[in-house]
Amino acid sequence: MIRLHSIKNYNSWKILALLILCVCAWPKPVGAVPSFARQTGMACAACHTVFPELTPFGREFKLNGYVLDNIRQVTGIDTADRQTLAINSIPPVSAMLQVSYTHISKALPDSALPGNLAKDGEVLFPQQMSLFYAGKIADELGAFVQLTYDGAADHFGFDNTDVRYAHHWTFGGPNANDHHVIVGLTLNNNPTVQDVWNTTPAWGFPYAGSSVAPGQIASAQIDGRLGQSVAGLGVYMWLDDHWYAEITGYTAAVVGGAHPLDSTQSNVAHGLSPYWRLTYETRWDRNSLSVGTYGIETKVHPGNGTPLQGATDEYTDVAADAQYQFIGEDHLATILATYIHEKQTLNASVIDLFAAKANDTLKTFKLTGEYTYQRHIGGTLGYFSTTGGTDTLLYVAAPVVGSANSSPDTKGYIAELNYLPWLNVKLQLQYVGYEKFNGLKTNYDGSGRNASDNNTLYGLVWINY
Repeated sequence: MIRLHSIKNYNSWKILALLILCVCAWPKPVGAVPSFARQTGMACAACHTVFPELTPFGREFKLNGYVLDNIRQVTGIDTADRQTLAINSIPPVSAMLQVSYTHISKALPDSALPGNLAKDGEVLFPQQMSLFYAGKIADELGAFVQLTYDGAADHFGFDNTDVRYAHHWTFGGPNANDHHVIVGLTLNNNPTVQDVWNTTPAWGFPYAGSSVAPGQIASAQIDGRLGQSVAGLGVYMWLDDHWYAEITGYTAAVVGGAHPLDSTQSNVAHGLSPYWRLTYETRWDRNSLSVGTYGIETKVHPGNGTPLQGATDEYTDVAADAQYQFIGEDHLATILATYIHEKQTLNASVIDLFAAKANDTLKTFKLTGEYTYQRHIGGTLGYFSTTGGTDTLLYVAAPVVGSANSSPDTKGYIAELNYLPWLNVKLQLQYVGYEKFNGLKTNYDGSGRNASDNNTLYGLVWINY
């Protein structure tokens, strides 16, 4: 095995790993797109409260494989009068543009000149620009495919992708129609991107955030760390518009870097990682309420200069979530809650001197309340908390991204205002405040930076077409 004998080199590896982790853990924008409106002939408000949050109809549309359409089809049949082709005459393609401004309470250190500060106030034009194929491919087969240019990373590549097949059955009772079920397949590249509730990480609040502000030192595997680095094939069931169940298996599918995968990659999944989801939803009048659980069990190689073989780190993430939604003519309100408990067995990280102890836990809690008036103006308040055990090697002191007391504990709130002059244009003003960052309130990184120094004012123009 490769060993990091030099303390200087070891610290460099640790700081690099922390930077990568913080970038990966920070929330990435995800989109609702006009492709679906073009395909269905319905306004965005049919599927969304305020994009990208789904309504009950939007959840049904996704569970049905993105195939509901109201435009002319190109069709074909064979000699037995069987349909061989059914595609939209106009392809369901759309685009998204995000332009943002970020102001951090205290400017970050200059990365090249010690003792100096970087520019305060960052404009990204664009922060993100995406192209989508989103809609029907054939009868019972549809897809949400996103290609994204990241302005901060100056990189273009595949983003969230979900291809699904869905088929209906009715059964039970004398007329064989007492119960109805959708059984489907999903092929995707981010655990929870296939989910239809806004409590899970891929589609959870905040729906957009700064890509240049500091991010917390740790997050659960299911909370974004596996996105776009795995591929999964799963089967799901939606029974009587109440019960949802899914099992999906994921394996490594890292985009970019060396191929075949080697030690230059980090957090590479080993073998098959099973993901599960079980949810019950009930609807009455203009209300809906869902309660569920989800999770993943995964083994990963740390990488970062160590071989992708031998011992692995093992993670078991178990989560509970709940969502309440009211959709009135003028008033719309949503409450979102999720809790993730991660059990960590870090055998590989201990061997490779990335962690001091093999067994630990990480706990994440998020609570969000949203209100919108006439789908034009609204506000959101959110609380978030990440707590875990201390580890002198896993969490080390480093300017901005490190932890002086070897703790991942981070707590804070998010306040957001949104104005939608049109249903496909959002103007967003967001403030993120930290009560604790990477373990401490004051001097959390060992270099004199306080948690509140990372408080972030973020403005966004988000356009879908």
